[in-house]
Amino acid sequence: MKNIECILFDLDGVLVDACDWHYEALNKSLYDIIGIKISKEDHESKYNGLPTKIKLKMLNVDELYFKKIWDLKQKYTIDIIKSNLTLLSDKIKLHQYLKNNNIKICCVTNSIKNTAELMLSLSGQLQYIDLLVTNENIKNNKPSSECYDFAIKEINCDPKYSICVEDSQTGILAAQNSLIKNLWQVKNSKEVNLINFKKYIKTL
Repeated sequence: MKNIECILFDLDGVLVDACDWHYEALNKSLYDIIGIKISKEDHESKYNGLPTKIKLKMLNVDELYFKKIWDLKQKYTIDIIKSNLTLLSDKIKLHQYLKNNNIKICCVTNSIKNTAELMLSLSGQLQYIDLLVTNENIKNNKPSSECYDFAIKEINCDPKYSICVEDSQTGILAAQNSLIKNLWQVKNSKEVNLINFKKYIKTL
């Protein structure tokens, strides 16, 4: 097949193992403000990959508390990121390989820009990202395909020769319904490395 033009990576659970951080930060803020928590099982089966405001609506939280919970969740998230995240050599090696082969790199996430840039920067990946699409760039977040369709048009690559990399059901649905025809589905960020990428490419 024709050479791959672009790889579009999800962030949480793909480029950074941050799913539990978002879960922990949201639970802390929920408990501090209204005294409730989300179980680990419910997080993994219902809420993983969704924006905070969507989670709050699903939990039937009064909208009067949305801003307080959201603001506190962002504070906790940033604190956790700064305390836990270091350079990710496996991701850097993968990005360098893609760059050397003239493949563009996008990060497409339901996170806000500030959090996404912080994670990518501290992990040493931001310098390799050609395009970052966050929930601030589009109207409908994953599982809508809008973010991926927006990204592939913005980066000006052929969707037939591009690949989405996703781990959660929310992200997988977005990728499958998008213009992009190839999906590399991973279990977690540990699977996202150069060796596994080369194995995946052979399957196309």
